Amino acid sequence: KKEYRSSSKQCKGCPLQAECLGRTAKEKKFSVTYYKEEYDRNIQRVESKQGRYMKAKRQSTVEPVFGTLTQFMGLRKINTIGLQQANKVMHLSAIAYNLKKYLKFTQKRAKSGAKALQSLLCKIKTLQYLINSYLSPLNLA
Repeated sequence: KKEYRSSSKQCKGCPLQAECLGRTAKEKKFSVTYYKEEYDRNIQRVESKQGRYMKAKRQSTVEPVFGTLTQFMGLRKINTIGLQQANKVMHLSAIAYNLKKYLKFTQKRAKSGAKALQSLLCKIKTLQYLINSYLSPLNLA
């Protein structure tokens, strides 16, 4: 990585001075890496029509889930060793996230508290069965 610096005196009379330096900068600093071609190729790919579409799709589907898991459900760090164990943690947190969403959806549909409670208990039993069947072949010990 190479770093270049230039004083604002060298930029006098340049038509791009306002864009480059701004109003209060005394010097211009920029760096060039050895991977500039790769960076440029990636920027071009992201700024393409398909790249903008994929970015919007990712922001609307995947990133809110990770935001909820990290900010509200305490999944800031995965304290396991190995990819297989980390994969288990992510699957369990995805199950918890989906269950939370599903319970919110079913509570809106239930008209009485007793009906909601009965539905909830049924879902919890089903979930316990699914979790046990999912974790048993993985040898969690």
